[in-house]
Formats: sequence, structure tokens, C-alpha cells
Amino acid sequence: MTLLSVSNLKKYHYSGLFNRTEVRAVDGVGFEIEKGKAMGLVGNSGCGKTTVARTVLRLLEPTEGNIVFEGKDITRLKGRSLKPLGRQMQIIFQNPESSLNPGMRIYDALLEPLRIHGLCNSDEENRKVRDLIETVNLNEELLFRYPHELSGGQLQRVVIARVLSLNPKLIVADEVTSMLDPLVQSQILNLLKDLQKRLGISYLFISHDMNVVEWMCDDIAVMDKGKIVKWK
Repeated sequence: MTLLSVSNLKKYHYSGLFNRTEVRAVDGVGFEIEKGKAMGLVGNSGCGKTTVARTVLRLLEPTEGNIVFEGKDITRLKGRSLKPLGRQMQIIFQNPESSLNPGMRIYDALLEPLRIHGLCNSDEENRKVRDLIETVNLNEELLFRYPHELSGGQLQRVVIARVLSLNPKLIVADEVTSMLDPLVQSQILNLLKDLQKRLGISYLFISHDMNVVEWMCDDIAVMDKGKIVKWK
């Protein structure tokens, strides 16, 4: 069953004050992601893959095209109507440290989205936070540390746990292992695979590394200059 369907997606930018230049960051992209499956977007820096992801998540306004999530056209949603969508579609960024408040303990960082979206009462908070840290195979003692006290791999696991707190159906993984050493990369990828099997999550997996994408994904789209130029 199709979870996400994207057709003729375009995102154009304009530069220059008087002589405006049109930059076609995304130029007519289309794909589908099935429930419980992973699709990879691969290409060199600047090819438009991250812009595709941010537009699909409605972090950017599309210039043209259609984005359908669970059978609902979300292309032109605005304001408050986007809030429920934010629970269903989440993103893991390349740099985990930039995704966390440096002055907030890990416990509070995991609790914050639960409180914002009203997903637990005060009696459930402690259990839910501890369940989340266990889900990503981290020790509970890390809950009371600050981000600067954790390694890169531990931080990325915390970010994954924070994303999982909202029970999303689609996760965009944007170069999630590119800043990690090879051993930790392997551990994070294995974790994402395991979560996919256990929770039925779908992924839009973005990378410049074809080997990683081939191992993670069911379908692969190769991008260049804002277009999908090849399927694998």
C-alpha cells in the first residue's frame, strides 16, 4: 500500500534583485514509497535531494506538483493544518548535535515532543522516556547527561529516539551516518533496519554513498541537477 506519492514536484528559487535568475533546485520529480519500505535518493551535493525531502515534509513550499500522504493531498496545507502531519512525518538530520538543545538534559529532550503533542500524562512520562532510550539501545544513565557529554553515535541514537517518540509513519534520514566513523555508521544503519522491521516505518533515505543506499533501500533514485536521472 502506498504511503507517500510525489508527482511532478518542482521547487524553484530566484536570485538577484534586478536581473532575477531562476534556479531549478527540484525540477519535475516523482516517486512513491510503500508502507514499511525504504526509498533512497542518491546524488552529489547540490543535486536537489535534500530540497526534495524538505519540500515533501512541507518545510519548504513547493513551486508546483502534488504530494499525497496516506491518500490525502498535503501540497497546499498551511499553518495549524500542518501540525498533525508533523507527527506522521519526521526527519533525522546529518548533524545530531545541532538537533538537540545543548542546555537540555537528554531526559528533557526526549520528553519535550511528548509534552508538546500531548502524548502522555505526568504519570507516564518517566516510563515513556526510559522506553525510548531502551529502544535505541542506550543505557538509562545517559538520560541525565547533556549533549556535549555524549559521543556522535550516542547523540544520533538520542535523535532517533526523539523522532520515534511521535510514532511517525515516514522518517526522512538525511545523510544520517556521514559524520560518523565506519563502525558507528554500521551500528546506526543496523538500528534503523531493525526499527523498520519492528515498527513498520517507511524511510526516505538520502545519501551520496551508493553502497549505504543499496544496503538500506528497496528502491533507489539517482538525482542530478534537480531531476531523477536513473532508477536502480
